Amino acid sequence: MTSELTQARFDVFDTTLRDGAQREGVSFSVTDKLAVARLLDELGVGFIEGGWPGAMPKDTLFFRRAADGELQLRNAKLVAFGSSRKANVAVEEDTQVRALLDARTEVICLVVKSDIRHVERALRTTGAENLNMVRDTVEYLVRNGRQVFVDCEHFFDGYRYDPEYTTSVAQTAFEAGADVLVMCDTNGGMLPSWVSQVVTEIRDRLGHDKNFGMHAQNDTSCAVANTLAAVEAGVMQVQGTANGYGERPGNADIFSIIGNLTVKLGKNVLPDGCLAEMVRVSHAIAEIANIAPDSHQAYVGASAFAHKAGLHASAIKVSPELYNHMEPELVGNDMRILVTEMAGRASVELKGRELGIDLAGHPEAVGAVVEKVKKLEAEGWSFEAADASFELMLRDELNGVDRPFEVESYRVIVDRNVDGVVASEATVRLHAKGERIVATGEGNGPVNALDRALRSALERLYPDLAGLELVDYKVRILEGRHGTDAVTRVLVDTGDGTQEWTTVGVHENVIEASWLALDDAVRYGLLRAH
Repeated sequence: MTSELTQARFDVFDTTLRDGAQREGVSFSVTDKLAVARLLDELGVGFIEGGWPGAMPKDTLFFRRAADGELQLRNAKLVAFGSSRKANVAVEEDTQVRALLDARTEVICLVVKSDIRHVERALRTTGAENLNMVRDTVEYLVRNGRQVFVDCEHFFDGYRYDPEYTTSVAQTAFEAGADVLVMCDTNGGMLPSWVSQVVTEIRDRLGHDKNFGMHAQNDTSCAVANTLAAVEAGVMQVQGTANGYGERPGNADIFSIIGNLTVKLGKNVLPDGCLAEMVRVSHAIAEIANIAPDSHQAYVGASAFAHKAGLHASAIKVSPELYNHMEPELVGNDMRILVTEMAGRASVELKGRELGIDLAGHPEAVGAVVEKVKKLEAEGWSFEAADASFELMLRDELNGVDRPFEVESYRVIVDRNVDGVVASEATVRLHAKGERIVATGEGNGPVNALDRALRSALERLYPDLAGLELVDYKVRILEGRHGTDAVTRVLVDTGDGTQEWTTVGVHENVIEASWLALDDAVRYGLLRAH
């Protein structure tokens, strides 16, 4: 990497609120858009594209509320997006161009056609008129005091088809006063080497002093790679969306782009201290979009630095960087050790350390846990998603089983009346603190009734259980046996208002599998409370 590339101006441009909102299933309200913009500003991106005023009433309202003081940005500039004037219409009379000025943003991103095939077939005009549309609109916006970025739609496809015409569009935009010319892989069909070639050629044609940007779609799963290839070829603005949201397979993931630019290419593209906000911002935006975070997403996913193989754990125990490509803390993430049938002694020791349990000097306990995990996982148990159950196993092996209660028996009744109403009732008999307790609970299902009965039995002796809540319940039929006699694995998520934990149970009977997971959930809750 050249020193020129390292030190020159560099911009991160986020288009989550415009291009990212085109993802199937995503619909941001105006309030959502304001919240996402604040999060992106906290991340420290340079530009936030807010939407298309004039074309989308919701976006028009967003810009109005932002301009009226509801959006105070510290790091980013808000950007309005729109198109060049219509063919054969004076720019001063184009209502959509007027809406861009009415958005009251300092920066405007203008989309124009740069592929002659789209000019003639989609716009149904001539190449010459399209150049006039670009020139007139950019000049008009610049005269009105706006900084203008020009998104050249289908730039790479157009350049490969007719390089002279696509180059003329870029040249016209620069001559009219555009600050950045953004090359768009609109169909997402490019590969990194193709991107590098086009970027190199266009910079040689138009001059290395010009500012170019890159906007990549992910149809070949190369959006991030294509963006980095463009950067290494001289591009100085990168566009992307949070978590790669966007139409079809999506856009280049802004978090992966930032991570690679910062950690791998040494570019200071965010203000000091902002890089560590990546995980928080990624997950917060996912919540607003109502999309579960991708646990395997690079840099910010929960599994991005999770290690399962025992061979990896052995090396990590010596030095974490042997199997981590960077320090997870830099982006606000952390390393996790997964305990499965692949685990060895090092995995158990590291997991114990992660859970706050010092296993130094306890080789027998470590060995016993390794063997127990392998045996149970062969029977269908899974501990990589159930840290609480694993921690209980580890503590039981270290200290001996010291149960706060012992269950004598339980019973569940499911009743369906003539009106079709289904209710469940559970009775639990147990011993705790020298007492024999019988308690009953009702619920909307057998597991809910068991959970209520168990906690009802114990709450008088252990008041902290009153704050526990069954958060989630997942059932999986394990492979190998089919039908109603199949082995079932149950995962239960429980919370106490400040933390959630997951426990696991496995049995041929789904109720017993659920009971085993509930039993661990309550035991772990008591462990936390004391």
